[in-house]
Formats: sequence, C-alpha cells, structure tokens
Amino acid sequence: MRLTLPLAIAAATALAPTAAFATNGYFSHGYGTISKGMAGAGTALSQDSITAATNPAGMAFIGNRVDGGFEIFSPRREYTVDGNPAQGDMFPLQPGTYESSRDGFVIPHFGFNTQLSEVTTFGVSVFANGGMNTDYPGGTGGPFYGGRTGVNLEQLFIAPTWSWEFSDNQAIGVSPVIAYQRFEAKGLQSFSGFSSAPDAVSNNGTDDAWGYGYQIGWQGEITDTLRGGVSWRNILKMNEFDKYRGLFAEQGDFDIPQMFNAGIAWSGIENHWLLLDVQHIRYSEINSIGNPLLPNLQTAQLGSDDGAGFGWDDMTIVKLGWQWQQTPEHAWRAGVSYGESPISDEDVLFNILAPGVQEWHFTGGFTHQFTDSLALSGMAFYSPAKEVSGANPLAQNQIITVEMYQVGASASLGWTF
Repeated sequence: MRLTLPLAIAAATALAPTAAFATNGYFSHGYGTISKGMAGAGTALSQDSITAATNPAGMAFIGNRVDGGFEIFSPRREYTVDGNPAQGDMFPLQPGTYESSRDGFVIPHFGFNTQLSEVTTFGVSVFANGGMNTDYPGGTGGPFYGGRTGVNLEQLFIAPTWSWEFSDNQAIGVSPVIAYQRFEAKGLQSFSGFSSAPDAVSNNGTDDAWGYGYQIGWQGEITDTLRGGVSWRNILKMNEFDKYRGLFAEQGDFDIPQMFNAGIAWSGIENHWLLLDVQHIRYSEINSIGNPLLPNLQTAQLGSDDGAGFGWDDMTIVKLGWQWQQTPEHAWRAGVSYGESPISDEDVLFNILAPGVQEWHFTGGFTHQFTDSLALSGMAFYSPAKEVSGANPLAQNQIITVEMYQVGASASLGWTF
C-alpha cells in the first residue's frame, strides 16, 4: 500500500513534457539536485532516489525515501558565418550572427525507494535529458533557406531498480530502463535533394519513439574512508522516427548511446567528502549521431545506413565534487567537471542545429534538513561559453562558428519514511 502514492507520482511525472538541453553532448552534467551540486559526481556516494540514473547499486544505501524537484535551465546558442557566398558554392550560408530563441526550460525529476528486506530494495528513478534544441528566425531565409529553422529533441527515462546488499557495505543494482523520446525538425527542406526519403526530412511535426535497455552497477566500501562505484548502461534500442526517416541515418534510427561511470568517494577529513568520477559516453556508435557530414553526404543519401550525421565523437568527462556537512542540519557542495567537446571543426555545418559544444561545468549546492524526515536541496551551475569554428565544407571561403553558454538552477525535496 505504501508504494501507491510514489507510483502514481512517477506515472504523472513520466507523462509530463520534458525539455531538451545540452551539457555533456546531450546528456545532463548530472542527475538529481544533490549530485548536480557536485558537478554530477556520485557513482560511489548515493544520497537520493534519483541515484539509479548514475548507479543503480546506490539505491541499497539510501533507505526509504521519496525525492522530487525541477531544474530551470537556460542555454544561450548562436552561430556566425563569415565570408560571402562565391560562384560555384554547393551550399553557401547567409553571413552574419544568428541567435537561437527558446532559452528557458523547466525539467522535472522524481524518485522513490523502499526497503523490501534488510538487504534488498526496490525503487524508481525518473529523469530527463536531451540536447538538440534550436530555434533560429527565418527573416533572412533561415540558416538553410527553409524559413524558421530548428530541431527539438526531448527524452525521458524511467528506471525501476532492484538492489541487493550482498555483503556488509557491498551492493549491486540493476535497472531495466524504459526510454521515451520525441523529435521535430523544421526549415531543413533544402536537404531533401540529398535524402533517400525527401518527404521525411523536415516540417513533419513531432514524432515519438519508445525504447528499452538496462543499467547495472556496483557500489561499496573499500576502506573505512574510501568508497567506490562503477556502472554501465547498454545502448538503449529505440523505435525509429518514421516521420524523419529521410534525415537520420538507418531510416530514422536514433538509439541512445551506451554509458560508463566509475568513481571514488573519500571521507578522510572529518565532515567532508571528496568525490572523483569519470564518465564515458559512446556517441560514435550511433550512426545518426556519429556519422560525419563528409564524405558521407557525398557517398550516401541522408536516411540511409551510411547517411550523414552530426559527426559527434565519444566523450570522456572527469567530475570532481566536494561536500561539507557544516552542521547535522546543513551541508554545502561544490564541483567542477570537464569533457572535451564531441564536435570537431569539420562538422560545424550540421551542428548549427545541435551545438552541444560545452566542456566545463562549475556547480554549487546545499541541503538543509528541516526535520528528521524532510530536507530541501538546491543547486546552481554555470557552463562558460565555448565555441567551435570550421570551414563550411559546401562553400568556398566561409567559416562557421557555433557557440553556447549555459546557466541553471534546481531545487528538490527529499522525504524519508
């Protein structure tokens, strides 16, 4: 009976619209307000019921609790074209600087966990990410001469999680992951001539897809002051975006790449934790994301198995977090992370639509315990401006620069029972 309310909230959250955002490629810099306050570190130290997004084994150590909150996220994106079109150019762009609108989003998260026995738990983590969201004005014809132009990707994950503390302070966890995503593109009609399905490239409204996969992890005590954790999520196999089978490689395929997390957490200084995480995301394994623009655009049609993609490389992100338990009621957090941009200077043309170029994240956060069972956590982050410049491969003497910076803040309530 005590699972009824959390399950109802999880269902409601799962059906709520989610906003697309781009931090580490199109994955968030972390999940849950507490972890986000430490730049996403937390594979080895779990403190809320959103933790299955990072390491399902962490649910073994958080007890009976419910967490819910939201993030206000603001990415600021623009691109600049230098150099005038020349005779013989295949695809010149209009010179100038153009900013994407829609720079404010609200992103919910929710989780709950309950002890089934002294050594097993069951819970659900609901979280979101995305990354290809742009909306450029069409006053000068739009970036690609199709009027108002942009793409919107929204993704939601539901991770029911079982964990087992198989030995004292040693646990494993497994999460079957249910994924939902939806996508829309507009203003890309000029690419129809390059496509295997010209009527399924742009301006077809929103398409959606369901998919599935799993995530497994271990977390435990190594010494009295050192904890460790690892997790792996496989490729989430998604249904195709049929309305955009002429845009994405493999006839509209847009699987979600596999991800690895490893971390340690050290408590050798009284009332302090120091966390170090390494995350690896394999974007290159997904053809619609990893295929380069050239030579693929010249050798295969858009939408085919070898069709051009966004040319994203794999990402490895290092995250360093700190937590200080100032009093029994109040904790402070800070963090920094770095991962090299997945976008190279050779692929800037298509990535006008998806400028996931961010590298650095600086974060801070807190938790205040109001009662033994109720706590408020907050987080804010800043990702400084990053730009990538490269030649327009389809026009002479044109240089394209994509740029973005981000700010955001989140708050959540945690209730233990």
